[in-house]
Amino acid sequence: MLDVRRLRLLCDLARLGTIAAVAQAHTYTPSAVSQQLAVLEREAGVPLLERTGRRVTLTTAGRVLVRHAETVLTALEQTTAALAAVATGPTGPLRIGAFPTAVRTLLPATLVALGHQHPGLELRVTELDPVAVPAGLRERRLDVGLLHDYDVVPVESDPGLDTVPLLDETVFLAVPAGAPEAADPLRDTRDAAWILASPGTLCHTATLHVCRAAGFTPLARHHADDFATVLALVAAGQGVSVIPQLAAAQPPVGVRLVPLDTRRRTRIAYRRGGASHPATAAFVSAIRAATSTFLGR
Repeated sequence: MLDVRRLRLLCDLARLGTIAAVAQAHTYTPSAVSQQLAVLEREAGVPLLERTGRRVTLTTAGRVLVRHAETVLTALEQTTAALAAVATGPTGPLRIGAFPTAVRTLLPATLVALGHQHPGLELRVTELDPVAVPAGLRERRLDVGLLHDYDVVPVESDPGLDTVPLLDETVFLAVPAGAPEAADPLRDTRDAAWILASPGTLCHTATLHVCRAAGFTPLARHHADDFATVLALVAAGQGVSVIPQLAAAQPPVGVRLVPLDTRRRTRIAYRRGGASHPATAAFVSAIRAATSTFLGR
């Protein structure tokens, strides 16, 4: 009989690439992970790993087992959801991961609604970059999370997760209110100072794509990841920036917003098989209602 916990370690090894990364994700020691995978090999009766020096790769049998293990893990999520649906209502912890703009704009009303409708839920929010959400869900540190990408920087879907659409946003060019209007506002900023997100973030990459499509590379003067800070700097005449609709709902005096063709898309994510879990379904319903209210729909 194959142990589910060990199957999860093997899937994580396939995803993360190293035993050290798997150990860190589960707060185990690398030695403990290696021992558990060795036991899994004995349970399977075939070699699952190839060791070359300090590197470990999956054998053909290991890759086959990972594919089937993903199916097993999905079935377990479905089973958990079905059992939870028999209960009188959503109860227990609901761990939510969301990016800062959504935490500030969408989650307050969502949490209030969930608290009123389902008082048995223990709501726990973690603010984090969307790139960290898939790992948080897979490692069971989160139950639901918000992901986003831009049409100019699509993100590959995670095979262990399911998602449903939440929001498709306009992206704006934020410029000081006194800046002259131009036939091509974006191209007109080729020599302007830019306020960019931190290198490596999705927002930074999306801005680079937008500007390069317009024929230039933005001249970075400031770096800031909080959109409220970015807008304050724009209002102070310190540069221009790209801002999604959620962050642009109440711009400060001194900022003019110019809509661009680019879109940002936000999705609700959870482990594959978990869509029917009452707590997940309650969250999806509540945040969709909060989003519609926030946008005035």
